[in-house]
Amino acid sequence: MKPYLRLFDFSQKVNFKTEVLSGLTVAFALVPEAVAFALIAGLSPLVGLYAAFVMGLVTSIFGGRPGMISGATGAIAVVIIALAQSHGVEYVFATVVLAGIIQLLAGVLKLGKLMRLVPLPVVYGFVNGLAIIIFMSQLDQFKDASGSWLTGNALFIVLGLVLLTMVIIWGLPKLTKAIPASLVAILVVFGIVAFLGIDTKTVGDIASIQGGFPPFHIPQVPFTLETLTLIFPYAAIVAGVGLIESLLTLELIDEITETRGRTNKEAAAQGIANITSGFFSGMGGCAMLGQSLINISNGARARLSGVVASVALLVFIMFGAGIIEQVPMAALTGLMIMVAIGTFEWISVKILNKYPVSDIIVMNIVILVTVFMHNLALAVLIGVIVSALVYAWGNAKRIRARKRVDEKGVKHYEIYGPLFFGSIQLFNEKFDVQNDPEEVVIDFKESRIVDMSAIEAVNKLTERYHSVGKKLYVTNLSSSSHKLLIKADKMINVNVVE
Repeated sequence: MKPYLRLFDFSQKVNFKTEVLSGLTVAFALVPEAVAFALIAGLSPLVGLYAAFVMGLVTSIFGGRPGMISGATGAIAVVIIALAQSHGVEYVFATVVLAGIIQLLAGVLKLGKLMRLVPLPVVYGFVNGLAIIIFMSQLDQFKDASGSWLTGNALFIVLGLVLLTMVIIWGLPKLTKAIPASLVAILVVFGIVAFLGIDTKTVGDIASIQGGFPPFHIPQVPFTLETLTLIFPYAAIVAGVGLIESLLTLELIDEITETRGRTNKEAAAQGIANITSGFFSGMGGCAMLGQSLINISNGARARLSGVVASVALLVFIMFGAGIIEQVPMAALTGLMIMVAIGTFEWISVKILNKYPVSDIIVMNIVILVTVFMHNLALAVLIGVIVSALVYAWGNAKRIRARKRVDEKGVKHYEIYGPLFFGSIQLFNEKFDVQNDPEEVVIDFKESRIVDMSAIEAVNKLTERYHSVGKKLYVTNLSSSSHKLLIKADKMINVNVVE
């Protein structure tokens, strides 16, 4: 019994009412997103809905962050568009399975800790960019079937329903938190539209969600090296995008809830979920920041809410499609706009003048790449690389040397700051080989030899002193620096004083 309790976090105090109601709210929000992302990829709406069900259920049970919601996402849809168009849905299923295997291996190999390398400005840029994408994606609801902007009464009806939804979500928690405000907003708007017979766009106008239980299906592709060569690049990108989006979402939920998720467990769970999704006719997916924030803002903190959301979504597909298809899109639009507002890190705007300029640039680069290229993995990668280069440049300028000559006539160079590829030029400029005395000591007590470029720099400096008949000694090396010099012993000629 105890493992069962731990699995669903029932060993802790769980508010069943909050979890269930929040799960139902999330299920409503999952429907249009899953359908839209499937259509973006050129796939059947059911392929997106099945992915949302499988991803949500598996990660809710086995994931490393209770309360986080996974499903079909736009980031994954964008990656698989070309493959779906050129080779069809069967190759998409095979790609999703392979991506899941890669993610599972990442979790088993404990690569989730690499998220520590993502700086805060990159996280802010990722979150703000995603918030902008969520908001911009809702603007389509203010257009008609031909793609033109709504005007007149049609526009005022949609605006009124959207604003009513937003007001309820904003104001109800100030009165009571007994029931999730987002669920109340959806039901109120649904009731008003049905009672007054208002003509407005509904979920059913996007696509039908009627279907059965996800069928088990082995991808019908040739099991050959040619197939592997074709799908592997797509699978690697899907795996990378999925892990980045999932683990960054996990970190954000950690910050909001002031708890600690398990990155490696989440990576493995995402892998298992994608493998299962590929075998059950789903397009795969990853964590969904918007739906996760809906869940967390409703007060859900356990795995139960995610399980309820997934099961409710399946019930909608199998038995409740007729009702769910009548839900006004204006209600879901208002909900997602509030999610976008809540997702945006407004603190990043308030402290713009207090951040280093380099951090502001990095954050804006990530936002721009996220918004205009819709490539979250590339945005984060570029942000990390730029941050690393800025850090390296800053450290390269910090190296300096204090010079003194002792009573024996030996000149000492006391080095401060790390010696690595970026600081080698400044390091070499500190020494006066021609005018220095016969013996010179480089003191690394306040410095550290970081890489092979630094070792080679010290070696060449030694050779320069030896070429003019002078001796150079290196002292006070850190243990890591000493180990590097020992490993490179056959390549260099340095006098090390213990």
